Amino acid sequence: MKTWKTLIIDDEQLARQRLKRLLKPFEEFEIIGEAVNGADGLEQVDELKPELIFLDIEMPLLNGFEMLSRLQHQPKVIFTTAYDQYAIKAFEEDSIDYLLKPIETERLEKTVKKLRQTMQQPAPALPLEALMQQLFVKKDIKTLTVKIGDKILLIKLDDIIYIEAEDKYVFLHTSDGKKHLTDFTITGLEEKLPERFVRIHRSSIINTDHIKEIRKGFNGAMVFVMNNATGSKLTSSRSNGEMLRNRFDI
Repeated sequence: MKTWKTLIIDDEQLARQRLKRLLKPFEEFEIIGEAVNGADGLEQVDELKPELIFLDIEMPLLNGFEMLSRLQHQPKVIFTTAYDQYAIKAFEEDSIDYLLKPIETERLEKTVKKLRQTMQQPAPALPLEALMQQLFVKKDIKTLTVKIGDKILLIKLDDIIYIEAEDKYVFLHTSDGKKHLTDFTITGLEEKLPERFVRIHRSSIINTDHIKEIRKGFNGAMVFVMNNATGSKLTSSRSNGEMLRNRFDI
C-alpha cells in the first residue's frame, strides 16, 4: 500500500483539525505539515515536497490557484472548497478530485479509492486557467461576507465604493465611510464581482456606479473621484490607461 506524504493547506484552523481527524484512520496519508495560507503553503510545498496536498481555494495572501501557479514542485492536488456543486463540476470534468466542505467520511473514502487507482500515474497537469474561468464565473451576487470576530456581516455590493489592497490586506470601502477587512484576495474579487466593478490598479477596484468625476492624471494615468462623503480619489496605473479610456469612451 502506498503512503502519500501529505500537506494540508487551509487558513481555517478548525478545518485543518477536522481534516486531520478524518484522515487519521486511513493508512494512505502521512501528514508531514500544515500551512495556514497560500503564501505559507507555497514555501512548505517547495521545501517539504509533499506527494499530495489538500488545498483550500479562498485564502488570504494567495488563493489556492495563485499558489499553484507559482509552485516549483508539483504534487497531486485535492481541493477542499465551499463552492457549490455547479461550479465544482470543473474539477470532475478535468479529473482533479475535490472535497466539498464540510467534508464527510463517505466522500473521503471515494477520494482514497481514486488515489489507489491513479497511484501509478504522474500528477496531472492542472488546467489552471480553465478552472479559474469556470470557478470564478461572474454570478449575480448581491453581497460579500466580512468576518468580525464571531459575526459575519453581509456587505451589499451597491454600498461598496471601492476596494483597496494595503500591504497584505484587502479592504472594502463603503458608502457609510467604513472600511471592512476581507479574506478575499484582490485578484479573487476581480474575477468574482460583476462588470460594474473595474480594476484600475493592481491594488484597487472601483464600483463604476459611484464615480463622480474622471480626471486626467500624470503620464497617461487617470484619476477617479468617487461620490462618497470624502470624495475619495483613486489613480489608475499607466498600463490600464488604454483599457479604461476604451471602457469610458474618453
